[in-house]
Amino acid sequence: MIESILLAAARVFTFDQQQLLTTASGFFFERDERLFLVTSRHVMFDEPSKHFPDRIEIELHIDPDNMALSTGFSIPLYRHGQSLWRQGLDTAGEIDVAVIEIERSALPSTTVLRAFTPRHLYQASSHQVEVGTSLLVVGFPLGFHDTLHHMPVVRQAVVASSFGLRFQGQGYFLTDARTHRGTSGAPVVMRVAEGELMQSDLPWLLLGVHSSRLDVGTRDLNLDEALGLNCAWYTDILLTLTQR
Repeated sequence: MIESILLAAARVFTFDQQQLLTTASGFFFERDERLFLVTSRHVMFDEPSKHFPDRIEIELHIDPDNMALSTGFSIPLYRHGQSLWRQGLDTAGEIDVAVIEIERSALPSTTVLRAFTPRHLYQASSHQVEVGTSLLVVGFPLGFHDTLHHMPVVRQAVVASSFGLRFQGQGYFLTDARTHRGTSGAPVVMRVAEGELMQSDLPWLLLGVHSSRLDVGTRDLNLDEALGLNCAWYTDILLTLTQR
């Protein structure tokens, strides 16, 4: 039996025409019968690193009885010179989260996936998330994954800053976890022990979108280890980005 959380994550490849640029992580989000891919905004477009892909490709499972069968699914990022993905802004600036809608009719009819929905997002009245709470980051670090069954891997993490507060005024909280390139866009989730979600086939609370490792500019590269802390953007932005 395949854990549903593994089917909610997607490996993301970025391309400039036919040239492979980078790999990253992402996940599926469903709202009002519309399906979206969520990842980090810098996967779609990143001015500082001159990263300007024109399409992305994700890997899909296409046989529920044989998870070794998969196919690539290409998604254009532009149409008539206009970007097709959505990104957000707040008072502190750009939010490193992007969504792009997937045309359901274009998917293979046998596609196997799971998608988070608005009910998987954090509600303060229903759940308590404290410093030190155990989390999982589900993705493809350095592109590493189960290459036979095309499955992501998970890394253990804990909440490292006060959840609900915008760390240093930004729209993210911190996690303590060992992460690598290729994890950008991965879902940061917490297991739900009780309530409505526990009865669903995806009993995980979607708390964040992993963005990047956080470092200290004054760190001595020869004497000091990296902090091992990461930025995870709050997922309430998905409600804004997936509005019609």
